[in-house]
Amino acid sequence: MPHLQSLPSPNKLYVAMVGLPAMGKSVIAYKLQDNLSNLGLSARVFNNGEVRRRLFPENTSHAEFYDPNNAKLVALREDIALINMYEAKDFLNNESGNVAILDATNVSAPRRHKMIAHLSDHPILFVECRNHDADLYAASVARKTKLSEFAHLSTEEAQASFEARIRHYRSIYCPLDTDGSGTDGCPPGAKGPENYVIVDSLNHRIITEHLLNEPPYYGLLRDLLVSDWVKGLSLIRHGETEFNREHRIGGDPRLTDKGRQQARLLAAHFRDRHISSVVTSTLRRTREMADILLEGRPEVERYALKEFDEIDAGVCDAMTYDEVRQLRPGIWESRKADKYNASYPGGESYASMKERVERGVKKALYLSGNAENLVIIGHQAVNRMILSHFLLRREEDVPYVYIPQDRYFHIVSTQSRKLVELLPF
Repeated sequence: MPHLQSLPSPNKLYVAMVGLPAMGKSVIAYKLQDNLSNLGLSARVFNNGEVRRRLFPENTSHAEFYDPNNAKLVALREDIALINMYEAKDFLNNESGNVAILDATNVSAPRRHKMIAHLSDHPILFVECRNHDADLYAASVARKTKLSEFAHLSTEEAQASFEARIRHYRSIYCPLDTDGSGTDGCPPGAKGPENYVIVDSLNHRIITEHLLNEPPYYGLLRDLLVSDWVKGLSLIRHGETEFNREHRIGGDPRLTDKGRQQARLLAAHFRDRHISSVVTSTLRRTREMADILLEGRPEVERYALKEFDEIDAGVCDAMTYDEVRQLRPGIWESRKADKYNASYPGGESYASMKERVERGVKKALYLSGNAENLVIIGHQAVNRMILSHFLLRREEDVPYVYIPQDRYFHIVSTQSRKLVELLPF
C-alpha cells in the first residue's frame, strides 16, 4: 500500500518549462505564478539557475560549465536539477502548494525522463517556449548578459560566453513534438511526454497541444498562456513638434520648446516612480521625449521599435491637412468617408498598420519581461491602435480616439483586473 503522499492529487500539478535560453520561459513561468496566486492558488516558480547560483556562488557563467561532453559537469548540473525538483516536490506535498513551476531549459530527452521518474506523485504538464524573432532573441541575450554572474566579463565577452552556452544546449535539444525519426535531435524512437503544449512565446499562441489526460487547472493555464499580460503600461504620446503646430502630417521633426517642457513635466511626474523599461519608435520626437524622461536614470532599459513608427503618409508626408484637402482632394475624400481603411498612396491606412503595431506591443511586453512599469512613447495614430486593443472600439471610431500630449493612459490588463485611465502629468 503506497504512502498517502505518493498518490496523485486532483488539485496539484507540476508545470515543467522547456526551451532553449532566451525563448521567454522565465517570463511565462512568472506570469503563471503571479496570475495563479492572484486567483487564490498557491503557485511558485523553482528556477534551476537560482539553485546553481545559491549552491555555487563562484563563477559558473563560463560556457564550459554547460558542455554536454564533460561528464563531471553534466553530473553536477543534473544534481542541481534534482535539488530543484525535490524543492518543488516538497512545496506541493508539505507546504500546501497547488502548482509548482520548474523553470529550466529541460531540452534533453534524458532530463525530461528523469523529471517524469522523480515527480510521479502528481501530473506534469510540459510547456515548451519557441520564439523565432531575431530582434527579440538578440535583446533577450543582451539582457541575460547583464546578470550578476557575468559582471566580471566585458559586454562582448559575456555575450560570446552566453552564445556558446546556447550552442551547447542546442546540441542536445530534443523538441517535445519529436517524430521519433532521430533526425530532430532526439534519440530514434523517442516520444514526447503524455501532456505538453508548445507555445509561441511572442504571440501568445498555442503551436501544438498534446493531452492524453487533461491535467489539473488546464483550462485556466491555457487561457493564461494565450492572453496578453499587462501589469502596468503607461502609454504616452510625444510632446509638441513644429509639425504639430503647423498641422503637418508625418515627417521626423524634433520637439519644440513646448514639447521639451512637456517632456520635463513628464519626467517630474515619474521622478519617484519605478520604470522598468521605455520603448519608443525610431523617430526623433519619441526618442527625444525618452531622453528627457530618463535623464539620470541609466539603469532603465530602452528600446526603439520600427513597429511604433507613425503611420506612413506616403505621398502626403510633410503636407498640411489643408494642402491635402486642396491638392489631393481624392485622398481627402476617401479618408473622410472611411478613415480606418483608406490608405495614403504609397503609405498606410489604420487597417494596414494594425498588424505591425500589435507586433510592437507584443515585443515591448516581451522585452520588459512583463514588468509592472513599462512605458511606451508613441504617436497619435500608433497610440490609437494600441488603445483600441484595450478599449474594444469599433474600427470606424479608432481614427478619432483622443490622444493628448499633456496626459497619458495607464493600462492594466490581467486575468483578474482590467483598467484604462487617462492621467495628467
